Amino acid sequence: MGIDAKSDMKSVTLTESAAARIKQIIAEEPDKIALRVAVDGGGCSGFSYRIELTDAKNADDIVFERDGAQLFIDEISLIYMGGSVVDFVDDLIGQSFHIENPNAVASCGCGTSFSI
Repeated sequence: MGIDAKSDMKSVTLTESAAARIKQIIAEEPDKIALRVAVDGGGCSGFSYRIELTDAKNADDIVFERDGAQLFIDEISLIYMGGSVVDFVDDLIGQSFHIENPNAVASCGCGTSFSI
């Protein structure tokens, strides 16, 4: 995993499963280059994750990489996500990216909203 920021920045880990899924999605979407995760205010627990494909790196994005897959997180969102693990889960409920955030003290049942 590499970071294009100062070494003192908190990191986010991509699992092998998440990296493989990002690469698969990007291969099917040739105009996209990475997965972007951002933290937005709102949601039933106070903050929510926004996960989307992106076609460009923003000036404030921190880049996390594994096995050729890239994850972009802006500097402000990284404050709330430092130390997180981004995984891709394929189970009976369905397929989705899952974020294990050690900063979250509570989350909602759907897993897309959290509080600090």
